[in-house]
Amino acid sequence: MTVTIYHNPKCSNSRACLALIREAGVEPRIVEYLKTPPSRAELAALLAKMGVGPLALVRTKEAAYAELGLAGADDATLLDAMAAHPILINRPIVVTAKGAALCRPPERVKALIAG
Repeated sequence: MTVTIYHNPKCSNSRACLALIREAGVEPRIVEYLKTPPSRAELAALLAKMGVGPLALVRTKEAAYAELGLAGADDATLLDAMAAHPILINRPIVVTAKGAALCRPPERVKALIAG
């Protein structure tokens, strides 16, 4: 099984999700998205696979959200902002052949990695 996790090692939810994946016997491809941010096109593809709009992935409590005046922004603006400021991307995002999801709480990953 191929599993990709968009991960922030400083985030307890992200660390817990990664641990659950490994406990299932899978070593995922880890994308530390703050070091290697996804492009706008990659973000759009992730959102499409998840079946959600950009607002579902934006960290609205992040200082940059307010600083950039993103409240009420349209989808294109939110996508541009997440691509330019990856700190705005909520995590962890896990992608498998079964789909993609924001795994908050971390236990949501179980549906994506269940055999």
